[in-house]
Amino acid sequence: MKKIGFVSLGCPKNLVDSEVMMGQLKAAGYEITNNSEEADTVVVNTCGFIESAKAESIEAILE
Repeated sequence: MKKIGFVSLGCPKNLVDSEVMMGQLKAAGYEITNNSEEADTVVVNTCGFIESAKAESIEAILE
């Protein structure tokens, strides 16, 4: 089973969007993990409109 992790940054709407995506992926047979190291794929869900949020996203991806 493929494992997928999520990182939600930015506004509360991003968190809701991530929750919806996680539910759909779980229903499709993916295992959701909080550990990015064990995930096959990590989704970074963030705001692209606010400059500080963009910088935070880039920082999170580079980690």
